[in-house]
Amino acid sequence: MGLTRRTILQGAGALSLMAGRFAAPAMAQTATAAPAGDLPPILFVHGNGDQAPLWMTTIWRMESNGVPRERMFAINFTDPLARTDDKVEQAGRSSTEDQRRELAEAIKQLKQTTGAARVALVGNSRGGNAIRNVVKNGNGGDVSHAVLCGTPNHGVYAWDDGLGNEFNGRGPFLHGLNEGDSEVTAGTAFLTLRSDGIDKFAQGDGRFVGKPGTPTNITAEGPALKGATNLVLGAIDHRETAFHPRAFREIYKFIAGREPARIEIVPEAEVRLSGIVTGTPGGVQTNRPVSGASVDIYRVAAETGERIGGPVHSSQTSADGRWGPAQVDASWPLEFVLTSPGAVTTHIYRSPFPRSSDIVHLRAARPLGQADAGAGAVVLMSRPRGYFGLPRDVVLLDGKEPTDVKSGVPTDSVTTLRLAAADAGRPVIALFNQERIVMRAWPAAENRIAVAELTY
Repeated sequence: MGLTRRTILQGAGALSLMAGRFAAPAMAQTATAAPAGDLPPILFVHGNGDQAPLWMTTIWRMESNGVPRERMFAINFTDPLARTDDKVEQAGRSSTEDQRRELAEAIKQLKQTTGAARVALVGNSRGGNAIRNVVKNGNGGDVSHAVLCGTPNHGVYAWDDGLGNEFNGRGPFLHGLNEGDSEVTAGTAFLTLRSDGIDKFAQGDGRFVGKPGTPTNITAEGPALKGATNLVLGAIDHRETAFHPRAFREIYKFIAGREPARIEIVPEAEVRLSGIVTGTPGGVQTNRPVSGASVDIYRVAAETGERIGGPVHSSQTSADGRWGPAQVDASWPLEFVLTSPGAVTTHIYRSPFPRSSDIVHLRAARPLGQADAGAGAVVLMSRPRGYFGLPRDVVLLDGKEPTDVKSGVPTDSVTTLRLAAADAGRPVIALFNQERIVMRAWPAAENRIAVAELTY
């Protein structure tokens, strides 16, 4: 895998709070308050196909509650997508053992960096699989708390076919984690967070995994574990079990042993941004760095998306894929222009960044395809930290509710709008609940795509 420490651990922000040490209770575990300043370092673990930046808002909320930035880190798995069969090599994908090894190394490095005896782990979806694996099969003594957000602890499905798949509840991987009277590992305090029925990966019908009408043998309670503290957060989707403000409250409270002082993100006076550029070789999402990519950042007008002056930052990546740092104002909407070798030029429009971050990782948008043929411009609205829920959410792209977002259980995090050639260059408004981003439609003929990337 060959990740350097700099790419495995991406620093951001943490707590000056506490972290009690836990004995091995037989039933549900609860986090008890410890003296202020005794909070363990926190390592955030992303899910299948994802990246460290998904934890950005969580880290900002932690910082806003006094957690020191240098005591929080987010892993960036080299190959974040799971294999079809865990024991069969697959290009650009990782096994459960691959993830266990990378996470164990990250824990080791975080302990060395901070001098702490134990760390807290917080994972979303597949990230929870890696956490449970590392706690049970290697590093349990290093982990004080394990928070599993929307993790399919009993599988996305439980079938007799495809037993080699990591997400099959009847397969050897999950069977090994769940065997015994307790499904948690003694000595580590476990918390699970789950949705009240609208997690796409905790559904009774197989339509969300390509088999409509076939029972999955999984229920909404699938993420719960015997021996853990199990909480239902309400009508939140699969990703929101980790990244929603409601989830933040429970993550903080469990590790700190007390309620957070605030949920809102407190802006910083000076904002510095940096990250790495990653790629999708062969169409597979990886977190492998891309060399020779250009990153240009522009301040844009909030109401029109037009650039205000020249670039406020320009850089080109080397072998480590790193760009930045860029100094910006916390009130500026921004346009990131990513030009990666062999990829579509991607114009990423973002709401103002209230705080600094060194995990502003960038990937080029998907290539223009056959469905885009004849379009003068292609614009996307992306929600990395959740799904679009209709009719739960207000979702409007260019003044209309998208037709490619399904109603009911939230399953879609990207919506696409194709415009005529005459519309190239005009502003397009992306509206999700209370977040509003105005982007410009760039000509598809120039191999360009515009993306409004939502923060919340």
